[in-house]
Amino acid sequence: MNNHSIFSNVRGDLASGLVVFLVALPLCLGIALASGAPLFSGIVSGVIGGIVVGFLSNSALSVTGPAAGLTAIVLSAITDLGGFDVFLVAVILAGLIQITLGFLKAGSFSNYFPTSVIEGMLAAIGIIIILKQIPHAFGHDVDNEGDFFYIEKSGNTTFDTLIESINYIHTGALIIALLSLAVLIIWEKVPALRNIKVIPGALVVVVVSILLNEFFIQTGSSLAIVTQNHLVSLPSFTEIRDGFAVPNFAELANEKVWIVAITIAVVASIETLLCIEATDKLDPYKRFTDTNRELKAQGIGNLISGLLGGLPMTSVVVRSSANINSGGRTKLSTIFHGVLLFTFALSIPFILNKIPLAALAAVLLMVGYKLAKPSVFVHLWNNGYSQFIPFVITVIAVVRIDLLKGVGIGLAVSIIFILYQNLKIAYSFKKESFKDGDIITIKLAQEVSFLNKAAIKNTLSSIPRGSKLIIDASNTKYIDFDVVELIKDFRNVKADDKEIDLTLKGFKEQYNLENTEFKHVKIKDSKEDTK
Repeated sequence: MNNHSIFSNVRGDLASGLVVFLVALPLCLGIALASGAPLFSGIVSGVIGGIVVGFLSNSALSVTGPAAGLTAIVLSAITDLGGFDVFLVAVILAGLIQITLGFLKAGSFSNYFPTSVIEGMLAAIGIIIILKQIPHAFGHDVDNEGDFFYIEKSGNTTFDTLIESINYIHTGALIIALLSLAVLIIWEKVPALRNIKVIPGALVVVVVSILLNEFFIQTGSSLAIVTQNHLVSLPSFTEIRDGFAVPNFAELANEKVWIVAITIAVVASIETLLCIEATDKLDPYKRFTDTNRELKAQGIGNLISGLLGGLPMTSVVVRSSANINSGGRTKLSTIFHGVLLFTFALSIPFILNKIPLAALAAVLLMVGYKLAKPSVFVHLWNNGYSQFIPFVITVIAVVRIDLLKGVGIGLAVSIIFILYQNLKIAYSFKKESFKDGDIITIKLAQEVSFLNKAAIKNTLSSIPRGSKLIIDASNTKYIDFDVVELIKDFRNVKADDKEIDLTLKGFKEQYNLENTEFKHVKIKDSKEDTK
């Protein structure tokens, strides 16, 4: 597909937007619940993220909405600030800060995320989705949709809830989950069905699950799912009206509001940049997103969300990967999902409230598997330990801690490997053998930093007495001051002490290293040594 205009893939994008809507709906509600905010604030954020940010963003595939990574910040901030109306002021200010960051070109920060860390983040999110959705597939819905933290609100860990769910299996929910998985797999594997882009497998899953559960209810079966915590639970019109809040601008001068705003802006921007980098990596057409424009779009989205009583938002990997996997190829899918959230949440909540969470769990399980399938691990393993170890550590850290801290740990490990590799390529070392009288050449790399000082120092110290040594900087563009001083000290003291015949070749004048003429020495032929 050479044409990537917004209407170049209408059927596929509308179908994908429908899938993203089904995935986003419970996540918007669950994140609002986990954040201690009115339920409808999650829908407001999802609608604005889809329509406004989707329209303004340069990304064709990224989907924006309320983010699990912000729930702890939002929950704490609402309590500390004394009300949701005061918190909304912080959301507006956070949006203005993000717009400013976009104009300051802070989006270029995303260029420094190593591939191994981004791959690790994606795989970790896939694993988290699987671990979090298995209990919902079993009908054990004690953990909110959208709560991706290892330590849950109940105090249990993700694995505790997973094991506990085995003892609370709801047979009806499990049947619906397994049937839904079967439908999704068949829909994807059978070419004739896969090519029906207008009807995505997720929609078939939702319709079949509602009809099957209605059959269970009408027949009085014990398999019926009737408890609301096992179903999608949209707020009623009365709850929306009572929970609607407007920003309390009287608190604009409150220092705490500004601290929360800066925190949200920084965390939301970093999460967005990580997601954009990951989404671009998943994009089958390998398009690049203008990250500075993305920060501006996110800022405008948060500004409007705060004004209309919504939660802060970021670009979100779960929804973005669902979009890609469902055949979305332009921003039309993102915008359409926002339109569906707005339309259906207001017009047919009574139908949406019949959707079993077990069916949506099956949809998310497929998303999780595609992010963390075994081939991803094999691919990184084949790339070598310098890629695989940061990847695995990022996976473990994100799963066991949280997204930002996990990525931070992965970045730290990746930097260690970069420094280690940099130490190894500071110079090349050439010698026939390591004995007195040999000619030894140390050829410096293009860039020699202070990090290379220790390795060069050890190499110079190991040069045998009476050797002929050439230090060649002909191709070197930059040498750190500390390394220059080290070579000077070696030339002035050590070389004389060890009677080393030293030649400095190709050093620039500013380094004040006088090039010494290398005395011609006849190199013995190796054959003569054996005579």
